[in-house]
Amino acid sequence: MQSKTSILCGDLLDFTGNPFHQGEEAVRFQPEGALVIEQGKIIARGPKAEILANYGAQAEVTEFTDKLIVPGFIDTHIHLPQTQMIASYGEQLLTWLTEYAFPEEMKFADRDHAVKVSEFFLNELLKNGTTTALVFGTVHPQSVDAFFQVAQAKGLRMIAGKVMMDRNCPEELQDTPEQGYLESKQLIEKWHGVDRLAYAVTPRFAPTSSPEQLQACKQLLEENPSVYMQTHTSENLDECEWVKSLFPDAEDYLAVYENAGLLRKKSVLAHGIHMSQREIDCCKEHDTAIAHCPTSNLFIGSGLFDLKRMQENHIEVAMGTDVGGGSSFSLLQTFNEAYKVQQLQGKKLTAFEGLYLTTLGGARALDLEGVIGQLEIGCEADCVVLDPKATPLLDFRLQEVSELHEKLFALMMLGDDRCIEQTYSLGKVVYQRDVK
Repeated sequence: MQSKTSILCGDLLDFTGNPFHQGEEAVRFQPEGALVIEQGKIIARGPKAEILANYGAQAEVTEFTDKLIVPGFIDTHIHLPQTQMIASYGEQLLTWLTEYAFPEEMKFADRDHAVKVSEFFLNELLKNGTTTALVFGTVHPQSVDAFFQVAQAKGLRMIAGKVMMDRNCPEELQDTPEQGYLESKQLIEKWHGVDRLAYAVTPRFAPTSSPEQLQACKQLLEENPSVYMQTHTSENLDECEWVKSLFPDAEDYLAVYENAGLLRKKSVLAHGIHMSQREIDCCKEHDTAIAHCPTSNLFIGSGLFDLKRMQENHIEVAMGTDVGGGSSFSLLQTFNEAYKVQQLQGKKLTAFEGLYLTTLGGARALDLEGVIGQLEIGCEADCVVLDPKATPLLDFRLQEVSELHEKLFALMMLGDDRCIEQTYSLGKVVYQRDVK
């Protein structure tokens, strides 16, 4: 019979604040530390020797020598139905949607297909250390119902929503304002707040929703104030021009959502590459977060996100893979690309800042600080064990490295799913690397 108390021993690394603003004061590193877990939550943390002396007699102890234990990764923007079309060649956003994304999304009219993809998708997230994600389904309510069913069976904290589109997309992927409202309402009633699941009202982006549908989204948010809202903004210059032509009375792209009443604390906007200062100020005013998706921005050729400008304006930014525009499920690889995006603008991104965006920054963007994103007493025990010696190259690179930032930077630049030794959700192992 499994012990009710478990202890994970290793080098603990998480954040007590935002390193963009507080530097290394925000970094909490406990070499040879330990976490005590009971009923899925962290009940104590501290030096290994002290924890074992106080709790070791009645606990199941797992030792991770020379490993880093960090909070479970949080992906704040990803598309379930684009899993099988990841790495599709040669197009920028609007043509890419028409040629690749929309045809793939049509397959999700089949619930069995949605279940199969959801299983693969969630297993791939866990394999990459991601324990929470903000997920786009398709216009089909069964796509989200299937996803929640699989996530619930795995005991995961996941947020998802049915895409709402009533124009400028294939007929097979269109709903109406009324249909989108009713199907979303039914999904909210069935799944929102059940176990660790939450719902996100999901207008795809301004060009595919009429003003009437955006009002239906507002109604859903007003009737269900604890749900999320997710959409896209200012990803691509042609997209921005299209929005101007579709909403000529709106001051700018973000004003479309602002005028519709969709911006609030639990709203997450993907991309935000080409935002004006007014739009940035608007995000700040409404406490709305941005999901930075560098692998997608580079792969689809959308542009370079000015992360430092967002931080200077105190916008809550988190990391997103944006699969399948993004080319990897790995948030380590996402940091790799985020670093290069800043380098191309003559700016730097530290490993601490990158890991923050992937952990506590993600929790703050999702209004879940104190629940996930930290190795903190009272938090859910979602965590990841990173192996800095997972590949021969990493092992060789780090043989003579002792400084924490250099070690973490190399791990995040050279690492991928091979560096994930174990992934824990509520203190239970949900992924374990197969070491041959």
